[in-house]
Amino acid sequence: MSTSDNWRKSSYSGGGDGNNCVEIADAPDHIAVRDSKALTRGALTFRASAFAAFIESLRYQKG
Repeated sequence: MSTSDNWRKSSYSGGGDGNNCVEIADAPDHIAVRDSKALTRGALTFRASAFAAFIESLRYQKG
């Protein structure tokens, strides 16, 4: 995730004033997540398969 053009705002960040800005960047083997209001704090990085399982579990809970 070395270039800024890999990052995009998550569809779950909400609209309006942008107070809930979560950005994600993906590569074939990993996904990174960061707070767009605190870029210097870095990002969390997950294996793509683990992130996919996490998202699927959220979909299941949402119901």
